[in-house]
Amino acid sequence: MMTGKRDGYISWDEYFMGVAKLSGMRSKDPNSQVGACIVSNDNKILSMGYNGFPMGCSDDEFPWAREGEEELDKKYLYVTHSELNAILNYRGGSLEGAKLYVSLFPCNECAKAIIQAGIKTIVYECDKYADTPAVRASKRMLDAAGVRYYKYNRTGRKLEVEV
Repeated sequence: MMTGKRDGYISWDEYFMGVAKLSGMRSKDPNSQVGACIVSNDNKILSMGYNGFPMGCSDDEFPWAREGEEELDKKYLYVTHSELNAILNYRGGSLEGAKLYVSLFPCNECAKAIIQAGIKTIVYECDKYADTPAVRASKRMLDAAGVRYYKYNRTGRKLEVEV
């Protein structure tokens, strides 16, 4: 008979990054599945999002291609990033002081929305575009606005959920 709490439970960072990554699995983008999870100071999930087209824009009719002859034939003009979706999906009022977990470091456009929403901390998993102007501009704005960001420290633990 157990008399104490269970060992081996997941940490808050594991939990929220897991939720962000699970959200990213909803994305229909064939190249990048990015997820985001916004959390309050007392560890309550406020909102989630993933990269995809705006409501009413059919993912069967809009392009998923990264390359093409015309800009209008590429996904970039249409896709809403996970961070912006999470911010826009929130219906509870202010996100002031919240923390954002995201699987890919935010671009400059998402950084603007993060700053304006009052989010104060970003926990990211991957920064593969660190050398691009979009991410360099993002970090410049986040630094200027006092938004803290740090890389998620992977534990190597496999989390399996049967659905």
